[in-house]
Amino acid sequence: MEEIAITITLAMLVLIALTALLSRTLLVAVILMSVFSLVSALLFYLCDAPDVAITEAAVGAGVTTLIYVWAIHRTKDKP
Repeated sequence: MEEIAITITLAMLVLIALTALLSRTLLVAVILMSVFSLVSALLFYLCDAPDVAITEAAVGAGVTTLIYVWAIHRTKDKP
């Protein structure tokens, strides 16, 4: 049962990555990268690495997404 969950999670990671790459909007791509990080944290947890999962969720989905969204907001052309 655990192997099936890991396989499904890996397939989800591939789909999310492809969707982020094909996204036309930068903000949508950043949000999809955040979702990728959360699913990656789930994969780490399923592989019995909870400390790595917590770090991935905090840094990958939290801090990195915040920095990217802030950078997008700061670099937008203002009329």
